[in-house]
Amino acid sequence: MPPLAGFSDNPLRTRADVVRATLALLRPLQQSCFSAGGGRVRVPVATGAHFDETAAQLEGFARPLWAVGSLLEGAGGSEEKKASGSEEKDVLGPWIRGIAVGTDPAHAEYWGDIADMDQRMVESEIVAYALLSAPDHMFHGQTAQVQANVLAWLRHLGGKEMPPTNWLWFRVMANLALLKLGGEDTKEAVTEQMQDDLAKLDSFYLHDGWSSDGSWLSAEQQAAEDKEFLLKGRRDTNVGRQVDYYSGSFAIQFSQLLFCRYGGEAVDSKRVERYRDMARQFGASFWRYFDAEGAAIPFGRSLTYRFACAGFFAALAVANVEDMPAPLHTPGAIKGFLLRHLRWWAAHSADMFSVDGTLTIGWEYPNMYMAEDYNSPQSVYWCLKTLIAVALREDDAFWAAEEEPYPDLKGGNPRKGIALASAPQQILCNHPAGQHHFMLSPGQFVAWPLKAAHAKYCKFAYSSAFPFSVPTGPLIQQLVPDNTLALSRDGRETWAVKWRCDPVTFQTIQVAPSTNATAVTAATVRWYPWADRGVQIDTTLVPPTDAWPDWHVRVHRVRVNKAIPMLHTVEGGFAGPGRRSSDGSNIGLLPTASTRLVLGETEEVLSNDDNDSSSVVILSHAGALGVAIDKPVLRSPDSGAAASVTARCAALKPDSNTSLAFQRSLLPAAYHDVLSSSGSSSISNDWQRAGSIAAGTELVLATKVFAVKASGGKEKTDITGRWTNQPRVVFGEQEAAVEATAGACIVLPAC
Repeated sequence: MPPLAGFSDNPLRTRADVVRATLALLRPLQQSCFSAGGGRVRVPVATGAHFDETAAQLEGFARPLWAVGSLLEGAGGSEEKKASGSEEKDVLGPWIRGIAVGTDPAHAEYWGDIADMDQRMVESEIVAYALLSAPDHMFHGQTAQVQANVLAWLRHLGGKEMPPTNWLWFRVMANLALLKLGGEDTKEAVTEQMQDDLAKLDSFYLHDGWSSDGSWLSAEQQAAEDKEFLLKGRRDTNVGRQVDYYSGSFAIQFSQLLFCRYGGEAVDSKRVERYRDMARQFGASFWRYFDAEGAAIPFGRSLTYRFACAGFFAALAVANVEDMPAPLHTPGAIKGFLLRHLRWWAAHSADMFSVDGTLTIGWEYPNMYMAEDYNSPQSVYWCLKTLIAVALREDDAFWAAEEEPYPDLKGGNPRKGIALASAPQQILCNHPAGQHHFMLSPGQFVAWPLKAAHAKYCKFAYSSAFPFSVPTGPLIQQLVPDNTLALSRDGRETWAVKWRCDPVTFQTIQVAPSTNATAVTAATVRWYPWADRGVQIDTTLVPPTDAWPDWHVRVHRVRVNKAIPMLHTVEGGFAGPGRRSSDGSNIGLLPTASTRLVLGETEEVLSNDDNDSSSVVILSHAGALGVAIDKPVLRSPDSGAAASVTARCAALKPDSNTSLAFQRSLLPAAYHDVLSSSGSSSISNDWQRAGSIAAGTELVLATKVFAVKASGGKEKTDITGRWTNQPRVVFGEQEAAVEATAGACIVLPAC
């Protein structure tokens, strides 16, 4: 799949560069994907979404309007317009003409009336954006009949049932367009509907500028759910704890800022000022989702929207919010975050496009395993949200400003590279002494049916350099337990991973010795792999520390509440490439551990013992990934048979196309097997009658996860010292006092 000329080879430094990239993305659609009448767009791929085909082809027409409206708004009257206007007219013209066809009820390509819970609701916001950003071309330049049809189509939204999520913003923006273009006769009904929708959207607000995408499950609601489960034996709720890119770049913050720019003052000036203040608070932590090269941390759903992850920065630029906090305090700083992200995608776009230049479903390569049920082939053009900065003209302060670099995390307090974002309950990790940008995310989950929801929200860690994996099936190599703990109580036949969980608690963890003690913020969450709560797990996540900047630590306190026949666990680190960059062959296992680990010199799996290893590290062109484990602590209750545990580390080879970034991946993993001592010998014959692991049995697992990203050049980097300097975990103050004499250690509560 070739890269796309005009985008993949684009320096993306100036407005002219971004205009060229935008036209490059639109041109394949304009050249070959429009319907005969011009009212619909279909990418020639025969996959479907849960909604009807007409709505899917409306997606194809509407989503490019983010770019079309912005180009039309930003180019008017400029010298650039005079020089390149004919090309833009050729590319943009079909959308200007097509809106007349799609909104005409008498035409065969009519988009259809908007019904309850209809995908057309989503696209209505983008149609509204085009009308608001380029009214002369998209509305006033049309005939009176077309204008009436456009307004009538948007009015179908009124009073319709909508999902109580970010979707409500779609109607708000459509009604804002109606207010500006529809005349006085629509004002009263539209305003009342807008106030109702805005009030509901505001109810999603958490704090620090962040909103959840819908209602956030409270502790009280969770207790009521648990009680209902005991009565009915089932859970029917659709409420979870979900804060992802929809909370910012994909929808809520993005739409709030467009509301501020395109007329929200006339609707509710106080709310507009509150939205600006929310943008200031949100920006103070959201920038940490991006690394110095512009890569975003893939997390949550709809990641096929790719560079829409940076939509917040584009909306921030066009909304011109004053008094933003550092590091978004100047136009040049915002410009840096936006353009770095676009440049990262240009550099990683070799496998993103089909041969005709249209975008594919996927992240760094086409991937249907990660696709949502609502992803049609046209859905991917939501990414064009991030290009709305071209609505600002060449002489705007944003484009005139010098692009500022990524914030310096090395000066001053080194801990400023680790920060708690308390609203999404995540710890953002970019330690200046390390070489890996990721986050710990212990507390989120989605309760409604969503493809690969456990992988997209419930893993312990998410990385911009080593994106997460999605499952292909129920077996462990298909489930792909990167950055999660998978458990089996039926002999590894079926597996369970973290999903629903209790509210997260954050606490201060000391790094001893006390004479030079430092403290870090750690997170603890309780979760149950099975609904009967026969096994309970308290997981504590400790971010990188000054003593171990390349590592993070996970401690799992597993308690057996009901007797089970056996317990097997597999826990993965980050997933990276599984093939050598030189010839595409498998990255294999070295027979003995190397004394030197050098990035850029070898691509191998290294383990100190093939059969009973306490650590494993994988070197590849992307970096080094490893896990190391301490000896597990196993306590059996006074009554009942004792249990025994075996442990080892090894590389796990998942199914292909599970990692979002690497088609063929490999990950370091820790394996634990707990069996009843009295019944282990007869398990193979009849495990149901064999001895069981008694209720009250406790198991403590300490997993240390290593990751170093390669610099990207051809230089060789010796990381031997980074790998061999592994974190030391001790439990309780007395043990810590003894252990600290041998060096630094992470002090956790007694187990």
